[in-house]
Parts: sequence; structure tokens; C-alpha cells
Amino acid sequence: MKKTGAEIFCESLRHEGVKTVFGLPGGVVLKIFDVLCQQKDIQFILTRHEQGAAHMAEGYAKATGKAGVALVTSGPGMTNIVTGLADAYMDSVPLVAFTGQVSTDLIGNDAFQEADNVGISRPCTKHNVLVKDVNDLAQTIKEAFYIATSGRPGPVLVDIPKDVSTAKADFKYPDKVNLRGYNPTIGGNKYQIKQAAEEILKARKPILYVGGGAIFSNAADELRQLAEITQTPVTMTLMGLGSFPGSHPLSLGMLGMHGAYWTNMAMHHCDLLIAVGARFDDRVTGKLSEFCPEARVVHIDIDPTSIKKTFHAHIPIVGDVKTVLREINVILRSMDGNPAEMKALKAPWMKQIAEWKKAHPLSYKQDDKIIKPQFVVEKLYELTKHEAIVATDVGQHQMFAAQYFKGNKPRTWLTSGGLGTMGFGFPAAIGAQFAFPEKLVLCITSEGSFQMNLQELVVAAEHKLPIKIVLLNNGVHGMVRQWQDLFYEGRYSASVLGKMPDFVKLADAYGILGLRAVKPGEVEATLKQGLKHKGPVLMDIHTDPFENCYPMIPAGGAQHEMMLEDPPELKLARKGGSHKRKVDEGEGVLPA
Repeated sequence: MKKTGAEIFCESLRHEGVKTVFGLPGGVVLKIFDVLCQQKDIQFILTRHEQGAAHMAEGYAKATGKAGVALVTSGPGMTNIVTGLADAYMDSVPLVAFTGQVSTDLIGNDAFQEADNVGISRPCTKHNVLVKDVNDLAQTIKEAFYIATSGRPGPVLVDIPKDVSTAKADFKYPDKVNLRGYNPTIGGNKYQIKQAAEEILKARKPILYVGGGAIFSNAADELRQLAEITQTPVTMTLMGLGSFPGSHPLSLGMLGMHGAYWTNMAMHHCDLLIAVGARFDDRVTGKLSEFCPEARVVHIDIDPTSIKKTFHAHIPIVGDVKTVLREINVILRSMDGNPAEMKALKAPWMKQIAEWKKAHPLSYKQDDKIIKPQFVVEKLYELTKHEAIVATDVGQHQMFAAQYFKGNKPRTWLTSGGLGTMGFGFPAAIGAQFAFPEKLVLCITSEGSFQMNLQELVVAAEHKLPIKIVLLNNGVHGMVRQWQDLFYEGRYSASVLGKMPDFVKLADAYGILGLRAVKPGEVEATLKQGLKHKGPVLMDIHTDPFENCYPMIPAGGAQHEMMLEDPPELKLARKGGSHKRKVDEGEGVLPA
């Protein structure tokens, strides 16, 4: 029996186990939407902006490990998801985006809502394709999901012309994919794996440097085993948080630009760096010529282009992280890798790290006058009993959340790393909540980021999603303001937000509970009330607009060259009154 392209589309999604699709309709995809609305086992989530749809699909993918799916129309529908595609590409998120296209006979004629979807998306997708024949549609969809989820994951775009969705063809879904030239390496080189194990055993000052690849590979158990067998401390990138329990004695937390002092110092002085699913990005390395100067480097990654791209690896291992770590652990056990002996061997190293931690712990000063953002995150961590899926936006609040909310499980930390996309957090939280309706999902955001996709509040309201939005409202683009204070003599060019909505009234307008905390003494009660509420909640918490995020490695600085507090001249300027504060309950916390 022949089926239309639209029917083949839906059947193909069913074969891939897709349960949820995010997006918006439009003229050239109406046939697909007409068939989609008749499906009982595929839920379509109508977003209010295509960027929101892309980020929801990302959040769904990050929380589940499955490919997120978005469906949008041609022209502006497609161009509106480009930011989501670029974000997914940078952070290796499995995403399949289906875009509508004008009929094949109109392509290239500047037809209404025509855009070169393949050309536009080429730099920000792992793969993209224009389907010109309905007979190729099922095969193309099969390949799209395979490419998106295999090897180093990433976004794939499938462009479907209007006439392809209405044309008919025999339907048979392929059971396997054989793509010429695409064959990701799973098992690493045996000799290099043995070399790595030998290096790990003899190292006196090793560090496990873990990125998002460990999460995508589902390698949390193998990573923990390696750390415990060898008593090797573990640090994680922003994307790697949750791959190793943040509360574990061997966890050093996050490294890099806003990583802990002791973590960055350990990286600088280690004698063996074991990089696991990480790509040595600039926010981690700082000044590359002074990065880990004493270390031999083992680099494990499924993407061969990531190895030696930025930093030299003495032992490069191309392969799936989970598979490679499992093999290393087997070798270590056979080579008498004894945890007690390893602990004794590493004792001086762990003592040194403890001394660095004691000398410069993460700290802030909370008084009874103005709320510190770190205090809110710490209190949230305490009240949730460390158990939640946390989505963040981008900026100071993101770094504070990474520093003070110590995730213990993979796929519970959803953030934008490589692209740094403001507006990511809230729709990503929605995607995660659709994936796990019964789990606690938090969105830690700020007034700047939240206003970029706040229209998706209606999605949370309409579906009664119990998302808890913790909005750290300081009235400024915090990270921009921080850099302007430190490097631009306090000239706040376009960083003060000025007039803002009353977020409590805004929440009420969408039928969502809105709460506000202005004083430190109100924070705990506000959080408790919000967390207890069964539906969606927006908690507007007014925080210090001049609180800076430390430690901080300035641009061009080396890993061990951290700023730990406001410089004396900035402290003096504030003391002299050039930096004033005021609390206006109607406007938020704003610079005078």
C-alpha cells in the first residue's frame, strides 16, 4: 500500500521510537501536520517561537540521551531554529530537525517563504539533506537519526519540500544503515589503551579531566570505577558536570575560567592529564602555552578531529569513552591496581589539593541587607536534597549554579556551553519536563536570559508542567557588567537593563504562580513555597547587581593566574560611592 510523504514521515518517527515533537506549523508543512494530528502515540508540542522548539528538543535530548525532534516550516521557520542548531552542534547534542521547503519545482525561484535551508544550516549541522524524491524519505530519516546519535552526536537537518510530503510511495522502513565513509570507531587501539593504563599506574599527580563526551557515552559507572581504582581526582568541564558525583571525595568540581582555585592549580601542576570526552576549549585551557606544563597527556575521544586539535596528546585514543574506559579498568585490575596502594601513592597529591582548597575555598559574604546569588543556589541545593534536573541560562547565574549546585548524576545538568546561548535554559527545562513528567525540573535563569524566550511560559501553563523557575534578578547583564567593571573602568555600556516587567504579574498573566523575594530573610520561605507548589512557578529573587563571579581567569591568562576577588581599585570605587545600590520592588534590584 502506498503512503504519502507525510504518512511516511510519521511512520518513520514511530519506528525511531519518537514520542514527542516540538515546533510550529506553516504553509508548506500543512500536510505533515494534518497527518501528525491524527497520530495517538506521537505528541506534538506547539511552541510559540521556533528557537524555543529547538531548545526544547535539545533539553529533551540532553535529559534522555535520545535524539530530540523539531518540526518547523520553511523560510523564517527554519531560520529561527539556526541558533538551536548551532548550540546543539557546539555541544554535541543529538537533534533531528525537520524543515519544510517550497515545492521542488519552485526551489531557486525566490518563492514565498523560500530559503536555502541546506546552505544556511551547513556550518551548524553534523549532516543535512534536501529530500527531492518521496521514495528516498524513509531511508533519509533512518540515516538522520543514526548520524545524529552515533559517533560524536550532533544535529541533523532534513529538508522536506511540499510536493514530497504529498506524493506517494511504497513504505518500507530500513532495518540498518550503511553509510559510505561514515564508520565511527568504538573500540580504541589496544596498544594505546595499555600504554594509558601503564601511565595511570605510575603517575603521582594525575587528574581526570572529563567533558560532555563521558555523558553522551553513558560512561559514568566506568569513570567512577577508574577514579576509585586509581584514587585519581576528577574535574569536569561545564558540559561534563554530573558525569562524576559532585559530592564524591575525589571530585574537584568544575575547572576553567570560573573553576575552583584548587581545581585549576591541580590542573597546572599535574604530571598526568587523562582527558575523557573533552576538547580542550579556550574556557578550560586559558593561555595555551602555559597549560598543564608538567603533564603527559592521555586523550580519549570518539571524534578523531578533537584529538590534537588544540593541545598535544602523548597517548591519543580514538574510541567510545565507555568502551575505552572499561578496557582500561580491566587492564588496571590485571596489573594489580590496588585502591589502598593507590591511595597511599596519591596521598601527598591529595594533601596538596586539600591545602589549595583550604587556602582559597569558594566563598561569599551574605548579610541581612541584599541577597547574594550564591546564597540562593546553595539554599536551593539544600532544599531539593541535591536531587533535581537543573537547566540554566547563560551568564553569572550559570557559573554560580555550576559552582554551588553539585550534581551527582549524569543528564541532570542542562546548559549551553560552547555557544553560550542566552534564552536556552527555560525551553530546555520544558523539554526535560516533557521527557520526565514526574521529576523535579529547575530552571535557574536571570532576567536578561529569561526575557529572550519568556513566550514559552504559555507552554508550561497549558501543559501544567511543574517547572520551578528561579529567576536571579539583578537588573543587569551580570557577566557583561563584571567585565566592564574589571576591564572598562565601570562604563556600563548597554549592560543595565533599566525598565523591566514585573515578573510576578507576568507569571500571573500566563496563569502561573509568581513569587518574589527581595530580602535575604525571604529567600528560604519563597523557595519552599515554590518547590511545594504542584504546577509551574516563577520565583523572582532580587540579587546583588554588583556581585562578581570568582575565581576568574582573565582573557589571555594562564590557568594558575586567577583573580580571586575584586581588585583594590574596584573596592575603593564602590566604597567611595561611585557604585550605588537601591532596592525598588517594582523595578528589581538596579544600579542607581
